[in-house]
Amino acid sequence: HGRADVAYDLLLQETFPSWIYPITMGATTIWERWDGQKPDGSFQNTDMNSFNHYAYGAIGDWMYRVVAGIDNAAPGYKELLIQPHPDSRLEYVNASFDSSYGIVESSWKMDSTSVLIAVQIPPNTSSKVVLPNAVDKMVLMNGKALTIHSEKSGANLVLKLGSGKYEFEVER
Repeated sequence: HGRADVAYDLLLQETFPSWIYPITMGATTIWERWDGQKPDGSFQNTDMNSFNHYAYGAIGDWMYRVVAGIDNAAPGYKELLIQPHPDSRLEYVNASFDSSYGIVESSWKMDSTSVLIAVQIPPNTSSKVVLPNAVDKMVLMNGKALTIHSEKSGANLVLKLGSGKYEFEVER
């Protein structure tokens, strides 16, 4: 809902509440409560404190759709929306899956000067690719200045692409 920054906080901070907090406490499964074990090592009330409770296990979908930016724009991934949301707290993200048309992939890598975004769009499909914070920035596509038509959406550039592999470098 437009607050990827808050969702990243909930993913990455090591204190409660977060997805990482249980891991810092030794978790190897999804807990029923994010604070099932307190920082002092004591436990919450055992009436509602399962340490193997998948009900809150939906972070993977968000990581594909928002962090890597892979989403469907039509049934069966015939049309894709690739809209990654890079965050400087992560250096690199790579996600892929095998759709009925072939491999869909989105990755990004961030350094101090640019964001590198690579996408793979399978045969017989198309995609809108949204390059974040790319308006009025230097953008390279496959190592050359971006020359194809793009639309502006706020600070983002939106490209309509057919199947293939593409690499973008966006100035930070």
